[in-house]
Amino acid sequence: MEERSELFCDYYAKWISVYKEGAIREVTLDKYKMTQRWLTRLVPDLRLEDLNRISYQQLLNDYALSHERQTTMDFHHQLKGAILDAVDEGLIERDPTRKAIIKGKAPRENKKDKYLNQFELHTLISTLDLSMEISWDWFILLVAKTGLRFSEALALTPRDFDFSHQSISVNKTWNYKGQGGFMPTKNKSSVRKVQIDWQMVIQFSQLVKDLPEDQPIFIKGKVYNSTVNNILSRHCKKANVPVISIHGLRHTHASILLFAGVSIASVARRLGHSSMNTTQKTYLHIIQELENRDIDLVMRSLSVLN
Repeated sequence: MEERSELFCDYYAKWISVYKEGAIREVTLDKYKMTQRWLTRLVPDLRLEDLNRISYQQLLNDYALSHERQTTMDFHHQLKGAILDAVDEGLIERDPTRKAIIKGKAPRENKKDKYLNQFELHTLISTLDLSMEISWDWFILLVAKTGLRFSEALALTPRDFDFSHQSISVNKTWNYKGQGGFMPTKNKSSVRKVQIDWQMVIQFSQLVKDLPEDQPIFIKGKVYNSTVNNILSRHCKKANVPVISIHGLRHTHASILLFAGVSIASVARRLGHSSMNTTQKTYLHIIQELENRDIDLVMRSLSVLN
């Protein structure tokens, strides 16, 4: 069968073109295309008919030599969709991804801390210059208090604030990696209303009252993620807390809620995760710490029953 002798990297490129182009966001499509480039580099001569558990595991192992485990897991998931389609079409006899072992390099020691504790966040916020004009310091405060993604916070307009109901509507993102402009959210679950505290209501109602209703409040020309991260980094150093990124502020927001006893389901909805599994996987270390705390509480409760 001629199709079974097709190169795996060629089949994958065709699969991306047919199933992914126009169906997913440009930034996600770029990740699939990067996976395709790695296929061409690692297994340029591997044919569909030769794709079995051993050859697939070897591919993952080779990729894992230069990538961390989570990145290798993402690589595996992006390949798996195409491979299962090839199995359905009869181009591959059995699913070669079954029981795949995910390896990877140890995370870099100098990797930025993913989140701050409540005291550190409070100290960080105290260094912000919150004058009566919109600035990146206000942006940092907003992400810290809402857990919005960078692109979601950039896309906020005055119309997205519902001050009477103390909420923000998240229904779009800003294409900061491209030419600017509004784009859809990451997934359907990302469209949501995020409650804000009364202090933010007072502050932002004053900040946005004279701004155009449908224009993003933080955008003035081209925006770079690195610019805002550098500003945040300076504040972290000034506050003498671990240096984190804007995405780390999102992690900080979620971790503080979890430690405060907010349910995983509520945190998942607030963050706009597509499922609770994403939340559990991302914050597994915190959930395990909370479970240990619960065990101590159970033991203390039982010990008084004697």
